[in-house]
Amino acid sequence: MKARVKWVEERTFVGESGSGHKVVLGTASSPEGKTPGPSPMELVLIGTGGCSAYDVVHILEKGREAVEDCVVELDADRAETDPKVFTRVHMHFIVKGRALSRDKVKRAIDLSIDKYCSASAMMAKTAALTHDFEIVDTAAK
Repeated sequence: MKARVKWVEERTFVGESGSGHKVVLGTASSPEGKTPGPSPMELVLIGTGGCSAYDVVHILEKGREAVEDCVVELDADRAETDPKVFTRVHMHFIVKGRALSRDKVKRAIDLSIDKYCSASAMMAKTAALTHDFEIVDTAAK
């Protein structure tokens, strides 16, 4: 795997993945208080959620569950001193589908966090990881 990060100006950078995707990241704020993109640590947190969401959807689809959507809301704390690693990460999964099995959703999330998600495995080296979930049954609507 390869990636490249190039400084643009001030505290703005452009990251490019080996597959050619680009993302702007930075911490410099405009007069409106906006940054040009997420900070590097926000990307780490987003990557952790994305890694786990991918696993959950994949596991549920393999189990022939009628999954329609998966959202992961992450809430995290960082250390006060450098390096300001994550010390706590809570992942709240919202899984939508038709008549989803609660046991299968729980199993998919547990497998992702405990076995398959590389990002959460790395995050767990410094942070206490917790998670919970809710199921939205689209068949009931």
